[in-house]
Amino acid sequence: MASKKASNKRQRGAQKACSNVFSMFEQSQIQEFKEAFGCIDQDRDGVIKKQDLKETYAQLGKLNVKEEELDEMLNEGKGPINFTVFLSLFGEKLNGTDPEDTILAAFKLFDPNATGFVNKEEFRRLLLNQADKFTQEEVDQAFALAPIDPTGNIDYKSLCYIITHGDEKEES
Repeated sequence: MASKKASNKRQRGAQKACSNVFSMFEQSQIQEFKEAFGCIDQDRDGVIKKQDLKETYAQLGKLNVKEEELDEMLNEGKGPINFTVFLSLFGEKLNGTDPEDTILAAFKLFDPNATGFVNKEEFRRLLLNQADKFTQEEVDQAFALAPIDPTGNIDYKSLCYIITHGDEKEES
């Protein structure tokens, strides 16, 4: 009984975390995803599990799928994969946005003291001069959304949230 309660709690948490994902798609796209979800959810219980994936692969003619591969797929959902989580996974993939924890991990590389902030000017310099160099206009656009404190530091945790969930100022 306790494990069923914990499972339901995880499901509700997963649904809450992804509830605005429906705004990312047209109604017709959501319907197509619903059909795809229904094809994968072989036992029709509303959650994609390892057995559902195995049966789907078998229907497609692939019989020796590695357990690790199936586990990897399921772990992308960070909990039970109901339709809302399924939709959010596709939303992340289709919109090219990395998951929030991936973006946070990247920012943490520039925050060795784990303060939750990176210096705006230092970060600007890095964006303009390192790896996939940003243009000045791209940096300005990025900083227009960034929560910057009076001392010139970017609150990168809040910025990650804005990148992955949208900016409330834009929506109102």
